[in-house]
Amino acid sequence: MHLTARFGPSRAVLAAVALACLSASVAAQSAATGESKPYDDRLLRLSEILGAVHYLRELCGANDGQTWRERMQELITAEGTSALRRARLTRSFNQGYRSYSRTYSACSPSAQIAINRFVGEASQLADLLLKVP
Repeated sequence: MHLTARFGPSRAVLAAVALACLSASVAAQSAATGESKPYDDRLLRLSEILGAVHYLRELCGANDGQTWRERMQELITAEGTSALRRARLTRSFNQGYRSYSRTYSACSPSAQIAINRFVGEASQLADLLLKVP
């Protein structure tokens, strides 16, 4: 089943737009010095979600290509102010991808539900991160 046919492209597009806005906001905040930032837990969770969504949407035939990986690269570019931060963000993305590749080998209704939940959570995280002072 083609995911966008069932759920429509608007949720995925909404999340991609929110992440693009987040990338711009995070870029402005990344000028601050220091390795650890108060919003790192949210940022790492968002990275993990992007990895999971990248795997699951491809599995379910969404034909997004590299969209979610590109969003992750934007996040790394904006927030990866050091090699350590880039590695942590990348590790979270890969963890999300690998976790769901072990869980799902075929698209299923539960995989589609997971995608919707992740997109919703990603939107909430992006909103919270946009409000970080």
